[in-house]
Amino acid sequence: MSQRSGIFNRTRLRAQFTKEVLSILRDPRSRMVVFVPPLLQLLVFAFAATLEVRNLDIAVHDQDAGRWSHELVSRLDSAGFVDQVRHVHSRRELRSLIDRAEVIAALEIPADFSRTIAAGGSGEVQVLVDGRRSNSGQITVGYLSAIAADVGAQVSGEALPAAPVLVRNWFNPNLTYRWFIVPGLSGILALFSALLITSLSIARERELGTFDQLLVSPTSTPEIIVSKSLPALAIGTVLGLLMMGAAVGLFGIPFSGSFWLLLASLVLFILSVVGIGLMISAISATQQQAILGAFSIGVPAVLMSGFATPVENMPTLLQWLAQGIPLTHFLIIVEGSFLKAMSPGDILASLWPLALIALVSLTMATLFVRGRLQ
Repeated sequence: MSQRSGIFNRTRLRAQFTKEVLSILRDPRSRMVVFVPPLLQLLVFAFAATLEVRNLDIAVHDQDAGRWSHELVSRLDSAGFVDQVRHVHSRRELRSLIDRAEVIAALEIPADFSRTIAAGGSGEVQVLVDGRRSNSGQITVGYLSAIAADVGAQVSGEALPAAPVLVRNWFNPNLTYRWFIVPGLSGILALFSALLITSLSIARERELGTFDQLLVSPTSTPEIIVSKSLPALAIGTVLGLLMMGAAVGLFGIPFSGSFWLLLASLVLFILSVVGIGLMISAISATQQQAILGAFSIGVPAVLMSGFATPVENMPTLLQWLAQGIPLTHFLIIVEGSFLKAMSPGDILASLWPLALIALVSLTMATLFVRGRLQ
């Protein structure tokens, strides 16, 4: 078979690949979109996307002023997540602070709180939470419950020593939120990088007027697919590895899994995203449409992938749809590889869906591009 008669011609394929890479690297806007935002977002999100709640103001209406209410307020005042305890003298003032969003929660301690505890009863404290900040409010309630439990343990310890409880957190002993956030961010940012590169590829050709030249060239459809896919695959893989390296070197997150299995998972993940990006690019007339299409696919994919909320908490229909999202399976692999040395068998259980999604997306992309070329 001659070099020009096959489906893949090495000379044409090399020329198309070189053209795609140079079109990305020579355009200042493309360089900015591809390289700068992912690295900046990794640094920003790693510090801003925190699951912790700190520097809070808590209001306290202490009607008791007894021993145990003083103990409760003292522990609250010395808590690490509290910036300031605001003492108020009426329920109206307490609720006004919440209405103006000056405090996220308020404690109302009844007048018989210490007396009830001294009599052997269980003192009750009303907690008012700003429901407009529901997630932070729920976390704050958890913190306040822990403080109340400590006071309760001290009360019970006077009559009967409380049984010691030893808590051990597996895989993340100190519950450091970056250990969970940063590995997932590497997948999310690699997703958007590969999606943008491929979604802009054919749309850029059409907008610049070079798509007509591509139509009359001897380049075959598989060659176009490969030449459009390889730059995104290479750049997306490099960016993903850079962000994983930053997770280990910059943020000190332990990596305990198999690097080669993670690399294979990353390549399959990028390939599946490339197929989706090519479909977007094939139906987009301009680069602006391609960018909007990429974000209209990428943002719901992140929300449904299990990064922010568990997939099991979603309705059944969304759980089924989440299984068709490449990021869903890659997050399981990358987080498991970093934190708990996921076994090869468990990785393969999430790897074969990635391979299936990549096969389907690339096949559909080929059909979309072929339809545009005809």
